[in-house]
Amino acid sequence: MAESGLAYQKAQTRGVKAPAKPRLGFRKRIASVIGPSALALTLVFLLGFIIFAERISAMQQPELIAAADGIVVLTGGQYRLETAVALLANGKGKRLLISGVNPSIDKHDVAKLVGGDPEKFKCCVDIDYRALETVGNATETAKWVRNNDFHSIILVTNNYHMPRSLLELKRVTGKVEILPYPVVNSDLGNGAWTLRPETIRVLFAEYLKYLGALSRAVLPVPVSIGSMMGPAKAAAPKPKQG
Repeated sequence: MAESGLAYQKAQTRGVKAPAKPRLGFRKRIASVIGPSALALTLVFLLGFIIFAERISAMQQPELIAAADGIVVLTGGQYRLETAVALLANGKGKRLLISGVNPSIDKHDVAKLVGGDPEKFKCCVDIDYRALETVGNATETAKWVRNNDFHSIILVTNNYHMPRSLLELKRVTGKVEILPYPVVNSDLGNGAWTLRPETIRVLFAEYLKYLGALSRAVLPVPVSIGSMMGPAKAAAPKPKQG
């Protein structure tokens, strides 16, 4: 009798439906998907920044560098001009392009500023007034390289600016060989950059710009602001005077 009663109870319970699980609201479902994805993207972003910063901190100014057809220096950082002028004086290039110069400054002023040889500036230095940012620097450099039929250049800029500058220049100069010459103003190795808030700020800002430059590898390249301002000044070599 006990067995038959138990069977009856089982038969009764078979017809009872289990309560339905409560459905998540639309916002909660979205959050359950976006939350982990956003966390993963944030971690990748921060890891990318650390790798970028370590790459910058490992850069050293070359003790020796092979000669190239030309030298290009991008204005905007400490000791860039002095370094490029010294390379020209040491015969590391036939001509020097100073890209991104304020229109109120002429070649003579630049020579006085960096203590360069006025005669060397007169014969072998070209000034680009059009470039207003790195994309513009690359555009004007490409024109200068073509006008001079150069096949190799030494690129001078600060270490933190070098990765983005190389990206932009390689995009528009084709098969021209670019030899990087980073200017290093302070030792950031062994994690020293992590102890300097201002350095972290500069590196992070440059990292964001670098990501923008990477995106231009797959997106249309925006027109440089400087390239819309008319013909370049001294983009091509001038004939020797006197």
